[in-house]
Amino acid sequence: MKSVADKLAEIGRDIVEQIKKDNFPAITFPLRSVSNIVFDEEEGVVKLGQKKVTRRANNIKQAKVFAQLLWIAAFAKTELLEKGRSCSLRDLYYNSFNDVKIKFEDQDESDNLVVELETILEVAREHFNIIPEEKSSIFGDLVIEYTMPVTHRGQRVSLTTDPDGKNIGLSLATAKFVDVNASMVIAIEKGAIFRRFVEEQVYKKLNAILIDTGGQAPRFTRMLIRRLNKELGLPVYVLTDADPWGMHIARVIISGSAISAHIPELATPDAKWLGIYATDIKKFGLPSIPLTQLDLHRLETMKRDPRYEDGLWRNQLEEFSKIKVKAELEAFSKYGLTAIIDKYLMKKIKELK
Repeated sequence: MKSVADKLAEIGRDIVEQIKKDNFPAITFPLRSVSNIVFDEEEGVVKLGQKKVTRRANNIKQAKVFAQLLWIAAFAKTELLEKGRSCSLRDLYYNSFNDVKIKFEDQDESDNLVVELETILEVAREHFNIIPEEKSSIFGDLVIEYTMPVTHRGQRVSLTTDPDGKNIGLSLATAKFVDVNASMVIAIEKGAIFRRFVEEQVYKKLNAILIDTGGQAPRFTRMLIRRLNKELGLPVYVLTDADPWGMHIARVIISGSAISAHIPELATPDAKWLGIYATDIKKFGLPSIPLTQLDLHRLETMKRDPRYEDGLWRNQLEEFSKIKVKAELEAFSKYGLTAIIDKYLMKKIKELK
């Protein structure tokens, strides 16, 4: 399997060969648009379809963008991978200021081209050391060994050593799994509930690795969740608020997102949505609040999404449309601070097993 650095070098060689043959260089890759996004029902993930797009140096409208794309590829290879460095999308944008011919007008331009490079290389930008700034945390009975950066390579850390959870960044997401005693993963939408689970030692009661997704799970977090499932065989459960946005948070972890359809490695098709379901609001007598117009609009959009066509997903969408209310994870505190664990979590995991 080719390394990312090898793939980047191959792009450069191909461009040089085209020029040597007196051709204007061009790069062809999958089209990233709504019309080319499909839901692979067999694999349970969102993917790009068969349509292609070509960037050409001889197109006056594309010439600068073509050069900028190659600049990002060269920057990733020579400044990041070869030197063992990483940078944020913001860093990349400002670095372009060093070349007036390359300089981006705004960060959206550079961000979009980073995504194009992901599509060409068929890997997430994290693999060529351009990292997101979003944060989430992990806590559980797992010992990891860092493979990067050089200053920490080979260092082993237990993920139970920080009561606030270890931040999930590039180094943790790419670390080796050395010793694991956990038997499941619970991904939790909210930091406050994650904290409560740590305090109440849910990681011991259920022998679970706990992950705070911080709302919509960042890409490093989705990458790590998939690794825990695929490499260690751990079942994954996702716990969210009872609203359309919570459903979507769970579905993105399970099937991937439209915006990242070119990177299937971010999805965990075997993961299961634990709830809170729309039907749980009445079942558990949870305090609720009315759905907003934005919530209702989101609900209608989801009804047209093939990821929500069948079974539980469709039933819960219909229930939300019927009751027109939502409930937060914290709503269980009506029955006491540990009620979400005692009255809900234990029962739901037993049912889903």
